[in-house]
Amino acid sequence: MRLRGEFTNMLSVEVRDELAADLAEAERSRVPTTPLTDRYPDIDVVDAYEIQLINIRQRVAEGARVIGHKVGLSSEAMQKMMGVDEPDYGHLLADMEVFEDKPVAAGRFLYPRVEVEVGFILADDLPGAGCTEDDVLAATAAFAPSIELIDTRITDWKIKLCDTIADNASSAGWVLGPERVSPKDIDIKAINAVLTRNGEVVAEGRSDAVLGNPVTSVAWLARKVDQFGVRLRAGDIVLPGACMRAIDARPGDDFVADFDGLGSVRLSFE
Repeated sequence: MRLRGEFTNMLSVEVRDELAADLAEAERSRVPTTPLTDRYPDIDVVDAYEIQLINIRQRVAEGARVIGHKVGLSSEAMQKMMGVDEPDYGHLLADMEVFEDKPVAAGRFLYPRVEVEVGFILADDLPGAGCTEDDVLAATAAFAPSIELIDTRITDWKIKLCDTIADNASSAGWVLGPERVSPKDIDIKAINAVLTRNGEVVAEGRSDAVLGNPVTSVAWLARKVDQFGVRLRAGDIVLPGACMRAIDARPGDDFVADFDGLGSVRLSFE
């Protein structure tokens, strides 16, 4: 992906504000908006990240709190589908957290899906531009079983790269299971996971589906967000990407993700 300064036809501030407002209204009203990439074919990734940040800053100004980040497009298959060669990222806000013991109203969302991930909980700040995998492991307090709830504010998931980036990387919620495992006590590249929906296995995967190593994803994230003046801090939660395909969530669905050596996590919908 190109960086700031390499573009000659970026969208105007007014257009970015317009698109950010459209996405925010779609989330509030639960009426999807048309793809940004259809309306403005010249939109680029810097535009898209700036649109994402407009809405994140607005939510923070209204009292929300950023407590972490998520990485998307972290598998080779998803990158090929989107025609890119690196992931994207979004923000995790405290008011997006959902809980194992409280069913989520599916009607709060447009097209909800769940993704299974190994969550990272940071004990120390990560460096920015020079962040390495060793830095990530040294700064990680624990891994945790996680399900990310994803959604799109774009009609029928008809998204291209800049649509999902602008839409906070299609993030809508997340839940962590209770287990916490030190990086010293598990091989992060070899965690098998199984997802059941209403007791039936619907997907299986392994942690190394995420760039070959989820730690690689977190190091990439630390370097990437530094370009936008953001750092990963002690206490942050990082979701490095899904280790299996996303599964549609329907009212009444009860999902359980079981991880070898890492415990389990549940997410139910009503």
